[in-house]
Amino acid sequence: MNGTSLTSDFKHWVKQGNSVTILIVINIVIFLIFALSDFVSAAGSSAIGAFLYDNLSLHTLPSILIRKPWGMITTAFTHTYIWHILGNMLIFFFFGNLFRSELGNKRVVPLYLLSGLLCSFVLVLFYNLLPGLRGTDTTGIGASGAVMCFLVAAATLMPNLEIAIFFIINVRIKWVAAAIVLIDLVSLPHNNNFGGHIAHLAGAAFGYLYVRQLQQGRDLVAPISRFFDWAGGLFTEKEPAARKFKPKKSPLRVVRNNEPSHASRLDQLLDKINEKGYNSLTSEEKSWLRKYSDEK
Repeated sequence: MNGTSLTSDFKHWVKQGNSVTILIVINIVIFLIFALSDFVSAAGSSAIGAFLYDNLSLHTLPSILIRKPWGMITTAFTHTYIWHILGNMLIFFFFGNLFRSELGNKRVVPLYLLSGLLCSFVLVLFYNLLPGLRGTDTTGIGASGAVMCFLVAAATLMPNLEIAIFFIINVRIKWVAAAIVLIDLVSLPHNNNFGGHIAHLAGAAFGYLYVRQLQQGRDLVAPISRFFDWAGGLFTEKEPAARKFKPKKSPLRVVRNNEPSHASRLDQLLDKINEKGYNSLTSEEKSWLRKYSDEK
């Protein structure tokens, strides 16, 4: 034993400020609430799980959706089966952190929300335009669409990065993403999970579009990021302005070294990478970081 409890390890994990971690925790908490509600219902209480599902899932029938519009977002945080959430969260943990390492922490939550909303919109559109599906109230849950967005976004950002499949063979992630998209395409006519495949493809398309637009200087999630910054500022206490102090003149001349210490500058650069991604560093900052690493 190392002297730390599971609770303290969990708190440290969350306090690191990794948005991918925070989103995974939210998904797990909602899943556990469903699991607990199933246990209570089995004990003879009211069907709490059915109530939660009805109010957190996406409804494709407009007359119901207009009464529960929040389902467009909450569906991306809702899972009821262990293998469903396990698969989604494992993929999101890996590809979400790849995305975060390149483009920074601030873009993770806005992209997750926007991609989830877009997948819901596309799903509602399909179920109300296709003649064979029109008029039916289909419900959908799961983070698969948003997860696919991060998978394809990461593959678009670093297509030649290799990952080990089953710890046996190294494959470039662009081929992993292409294979998963192809599976969804060929499964559309032969699978009862039509809505799931549509959401996957919508998320994949948006992940690719987002990165391509960002490379051209247009950040599609910037308005959401600015809103979060504004909202966060409302709950942040402003430090009182320090009173100006004029020291008495001294005949002695003090010479200060304005160069920050190595440790201080390293912390500043690491914070910048965490917030905005490695590519936000200037060439001088990247050079300094490489030089510092070599010295170590």
